[in-house]
Amino acid sequence: MARMVLEGNPEVGSPRTSDLQHPGNKGSCVLSSPGEDAQPGEEPIKYGELIVLGCCEEGGEETEAQRGEVTGPRAHSCYNGCLASGDKGRRRSRLALSRRQHANGVKPDVMHHISTPLVSKALSNRGQHSISYTLSRSHSVIVEYTHDSDTDMFQIGRSTENMIDFVVTDTSPGGGAAEGPSAQSTISRYACRILCDRRPPYTARIYAAGFDASSNIFLGERAAKWRTPDGLMDGLTTNGVLVMHPAGGFSEDSAPGVWREISVCGNVYTLRDSRSAQQRGKLVENESNVLQDGSLIDLCGATLLWRTPAGLLRAPTLKQLEAQRQEANAARPQCPVGLSTLAFPSPARGRTAPDKQQPWVYVRCGHVHGYHGWGCRRERGPQERECPLCRLVGPYVPLWLGQEAGLCLDPGPPSHAFAPCGHVCSEKTARYWAQTPLPHGTHAFHAACPFCGAWLTGEHGCVRLIFQGPLD
Repeated sequence: MARMVLEGNPEVGSPRTSDLQHPGNKGSCVLSSPGEDAQPGEEPIKYGELIVLGCCEEGGEETEAQRGEVTGPRAHSCYNGCLASGDKGRRRSRLALSRRQHANGVKPDVMHHISTPLVSKALSNRGQHSISYTLSRSHSVIVEYTHDSDTDMFQIGRSTENMIDFVVTDTSPGGGAAEGPSAQSTISRYACRILCDRRPPYTARIYAAGFDASSNIFLGERAAKWRTPDGLMDGLTTNGVLVMHPAGGFSEDSAPGVWREISVCGNVYTLRDSRSAQQRGKLVENESNVLQDGSLIDLCGATLLWRTPAGLLRAPTLKQLEAQRQEANAARPQCPVGLSTLAFPSPARGRTAPDKQQPWVYVRCGHVHGYHGWGCRRERGPQERECPLCRLVGPYVPLWLGQEAGLCLDPGPPSHAFAPCGHVCSEKTARYWAQTPLPHGTHAFHAACPFCGAWLTGEHGCVRLIFQGPLD
């Protein structure tokens, strides 16, 4: 390939333009076949699915347990499994990534050193993907990207422009999406991109930053960036893209992994001292940017879960979740005090006010009751109630079955609830998420309910549910 030097290069006479190789394709020389694209009417090959954690939005009023009132049940505010306003277009609670009809991936090609004032002129070709690294007011490095027929690219971010495949908005710590003109988002408009190999095993790799409407990525003078030992460039976005791969895969034996930061070129680094610090972490050479089943992607305002097709086959189906609900109701659990029969409402009914037969739980002890309006201990706090069976004082909330099957590690029975929100799932699912710290703010981590995003409380973050069977 011919070497090029753009006008304004501070090093004219000793050009340093370099031919580059795609860092994610080392050792791979698989060629694409035009005949392998899905035929009309044929189901396209799925690379995987992205699921937003705690994707509920505020909708309706708070429960008495949330407001500290005892005048009767009100509408619940969380919608797990889909957005409250509904999944619409590119803004939804989950997105399946499938092989495109035509490859749109890109890979690094040529690097140029130019004068910073000439960057906009050099990047005037919208059909040319590139990354610009501003080193100083007088010196910039531009890396041109070329078409890669072996990969498909998917972009994620806050922007609603057409080049973004998955529009993601901030999820507040207690569940709910931050919206409105006053809500300041910490998610980048072009947060990250995922490149998937079009040939088996359909490997998916993640990179920080996405290309804008001009097919460019700009890393300004204040952004963390550096020259690699082999003379190439790399950098980090302002708030960073963090990834955590679970130990043991996303299964019954899973354990949380270690959070890392992914660079613009897909390299893996330890975390910075704070989210937006200019000093990068240490390079982790024995880890990669390849997404695994159960990998978590944090965009500083929203966290995504990556599920592979093979992993989703092990997850419970919506039919299984419905069968578990019916089985739990068929056992006819009773309120130990009011002796009324309890039943989980059907998801088809929607998340309105808790049903008269709705199970409620004392999240400190796990005793399940029907709704009642006594036992409030306002001297302990506005949400505190005293369990009539064991006298423990704590939050008293309605139970809701988790409806996003992709968040479950196994198809086990709904035996545990997250504290303090009351979302119900299997024991192994509850314990895994209760042990998984999710990024929050600039350097904090906190376990949260995957269904609604509420921060978990108590010693274990979840509680085993204790139901009383019928007396007859």
